[in-house]
Amino acid sequence: MLRVIHEVDFALRSLIEREAADGTEVEVVFDAPTKDWASRRNVPTIDVYLYDIREDLRRRERGLINDYDGDRVSARHLPPRHFKLSYLVTAWTQRPEDEHRLLSALLACFLRHDALPQDLVTGPLAELGLPVPVTVALPPPEDRSFADVWSALGGELKPSLDIVVSAPTDTGQQYRAAPPVVAPSRVSLGGPGGWPPREIHPPRPIGAARDPAEPAADLAGERGGPAVRSAGGSAGVGRAGDGTAGPAWGMSWQELAHIAGVPGAGPEQETGSSAGGRGSPKGSASAGSAGEDAGPAGEADKAAGARPPTRRRQGGISQR
Repeated sequence: MLRVIHEVDFALRSLIEREAADGTEVEVVFDAPTKDWASRRNVPTIDVYLYDIREDLRRRERGLINDYDGDRVSARHLPPRHFKLSYLVTAWTQRPEDEHRLLSALLACFLRHDALPQDLVTGPLAELGLPVPVTVALPPPEDRSFADVWSALGGELKPSLDIVVSAPTDTGQQYRAAPPVVAPSRVSLGGPGGWPPREIHPPRPIGAARDPAEPAADLAGERGGPAVRSAGGSAGVGRAGDGTAGPAWGMSWQELAHIAGVPGAGPEQETGSSAGGRGSPKGSASAGSAGEDAGPAGEADKAAGARPPTRRRQGGISQR
């Protein structure tokens, strides 16, 4: 902010010397016009005194601005803030007529410019590439009057011009952007202790190399971990029928629980329940004898309206 104020001072001095002083021997200073200072002046002087600094809230912007490195966003920074620098401009000579003549030249100078000329803007102001608006002789805010300013300076009230420069200022708050995304997102799902088996969606194509950043547990879970086999001894059904061992979607929950080591669960329970339906005792008629007579017990169950026996489709899915 200090560098911005210095650049605004330099631009105002250059503008006044070029268009208002017009080659005359008038000194341009930035001192406080106190009574002691005024008593020491012996040459025509234009005093540009900075007495107030406030943010211009009407020009504040929200959000972030992207910084690009080629086609990629490398960082983001906050928009610049605009600060109103208020200057009390007075003319000091031996005669009031000369002071009024200088004030008239100053007023005409600033009325010709809605912003500081670009050839006078240097340093941080020029780097932002934004205009630097200038207003002259606007009514003061309700919470401040020029009489109060003169009272604070301890001097007598004097004709003056109020010059307000809205200087854009870089906040310096910058945030580095994250590395670019080079691969699609993948979701890893699984239970504690390996049950249910871990899966990764979408799965890696067959034969594709594993990402070094991918945990080894996810690699095992993507193919179902150890080879899962059904009660009949055949390999579990993999994804897309590729023959790889994957989550055995064709197996019943009893077989999967048996593989996971759940006590009391096994293929024999599934076989028993499949043979005679729910609640059927072990040794009932087998579902594999599709066209054979189930015996007197089976006929009695049918006559009593018992649930039809459970059949198993290829792959281990239980159906009724």
